[in-house]
Amino acid sequence: MHDVEPPVAGAGQVVVDVERAGVCGTDVELFTGEMSYLRTGRSWYPLRPGHEWCGIVTRVGAGVERRWLGRRVTGDTMLGCGDCARCLAGRHHVCADLAEIGISRGFAGALAERLAVPVAALRPLPAELDPALGALVEPGGNAVRAVEAAGLGRGGRLLILGTGTIGLLAALFARARGVETHLMGRDREGLRLAATLGFAGVWTRPELPPLAWDAVVDASNAPELPALAADLVEPAGRVVYIGLAGMPSTLDTRDLLLKDVTAVGILGGSAGLAAAAAAYTDGSVDARPLVATTVGLAETPGILAGHRPPAAGPGPKIHIDPRR
Repeated sequence: MHDVEPPVAGAGQVVVDVERAGVCGTDVELFTGEMSYLRTGRSWYPLRPGHEWCGIVTRVGAGVERRWLGRRVTGDTMLGCGDCARCLAGRHHVCADLAEIGISRGFAGALAERLAVPVAALRPLPAELDPALGALVEPGGNAVRAVEAAGLGRGGRLLILGTGTIGLLAALFARARGVETHLMGRDREGLRLAATLGFAGVWTRPELPPLAWDAVVDASNAPELPALAADLVEPAGRVVYIGLAGMPSTLDTRDLLLKDVTAVGILGGSAGLAAAAAAYTDGSVDARPLVATTVGLAETPGILAGHRPPAAGPGPKIHIDPRR
């Protein structure tokens, strides 16, 4: 932990007083040095992580309307150049010159008391929204995109592989849309929280029933599960890949082709942020049970190093409150 000079709102930027920040697996990999971006040169030290956050705008820079002052906001992690063909087509999250808040190209993140953010990245939140939900908008946006990519309507049957933050969020959003939602986890302990949330089925691999899975979302980090997802899905169904393994996965494309399966990869939550915030606001999705505990900044290094506070609940997410 270091004391640094407070951020300044440059032209087109605001300064946000961070209310809550979530710790993500990406933050942990940046902390431990395992993140692949550190090897490719996309990220470098010193780096301040933190890309799941909400807070209050307290400063505005040149060219920014003062109406932002005092607003509760979150922000898009993905910062495209704004001028290339991908950005102009609404695909800024795959911009060749992409910077990511708290992840890449030296852009400081939200594990701090204050954060400077381009105003174009801001997403307004209701003043009454629980900050815990505000800090879950970014992972929620990823989960919403995964659910939408599955392409199921009311009554469709979805299997989600993995019971981490994204898997559970995807399950919550899918159920809110009327989808029959099942989850598969490694063991009963990993399924403990999912079981209390009342999904149609929570299974380990040996227990998984031979149902017709209209779509499968792989939200795990297990290298063998992408192939399992393709094996389990119904012919002409969809598999959605949003989890990342620490080593290459093996997927036989014949399993996709011969079953006429559509496979979709999801990178980033940009296009799902508004829908996630709306679901939290209208109460159709309450993701707060996923937050195991909230600690102060002083405890952040231990959390990033893998320490789990003894009083933490069963949820996969730990939040940081910089004011504690």
